[in-house]
Amino acid sequence: MSLQVDSGEQIALIGPSGAGKTTLLQVLACTLKPLNGKVNLNDQNPWALSKRNLQKLRGQLIVAPQVPPLPPRQRVITSVLAGRLPAMNLAQSIKSLFYPVDIPAAHHALSKLDLPEKIFERVDRLSGGERQRVGLARLFVSPAKLWLVDEPLSALDPTRARLAMSALTETARENGITLVCTLHQVDMALAFFNRIVGLRHGQIEFDLPTDQVTPAMLKSLYSQYEHELLGQQDRELIEKQFERVTPAVVVNNCR
Repeated sequence: MSLQVDSGEQIALIGPSGAGKTTLLQVLACTLKPLNGKVNLNDQNPWALSKRNLQKLRGQLIVAPQVPPLPPRQRVITSVLAGRLPAMNLAQSIKSLFYPVDIPAAHHALSKLDLPEKIFERVDRLSGGERQRVGLARLFVSPAKLWLVDEPLSALDPTRARLAMSALTETARENGITLVCTLHQVDMALAFFNRIVGLRHGQIEFDLPTDQVTPAMLKSLYSQYEHELLGQQDRELIEKQFERVTPAVVVNNCR
């Protein structure tokens, strides 16, 4: 597998379950050492660094897992501002657990995801979708320049899913942040990203601009997993995306 991601790019990783999307994110996050080959992050080989320098390099990125690790008795504001922990020293990080230092920043982050009223709630009083959005709100307060986001829409309804994707991509674009996002929702990948990487069995099947991804490619990628491709939350959206790329295919086959 060979993959290059330039600074400020936004890439969607798609493919059936077990394709290796989350594993690839773990490699990019420097939490999983590849068995073969090498990883370069900011022109550095993470696994050739000292433990201290590796930790410093990891502080330049943030991972948003599908199920965010939020302490149940913690307040939402504290969970959101935890996105800043890599930039804090020990004393600052301990203080932030008891005295949140930037309430406006947390409120603004939650507002992007339609959740500002929950800022002082306890995490264990939130629904699954609300917890997922709190995990995403951490990105908006983080100083990291690389966002690695794993299945951010799994607990969201279609309306909130589109809101979340819009907030993620727009904020990343405005701040020159590199965004790599795994998605089961192919319609969202086609709608919000300019570059699509299709993974299957740990291999890259295609790496293309969105307008070059055809229905035939997607059908091949999800062969024997068609239910994952067609069982989206909003089938009409993916059909519209298919219509958007189909004309190029039709023209190529006209005689």
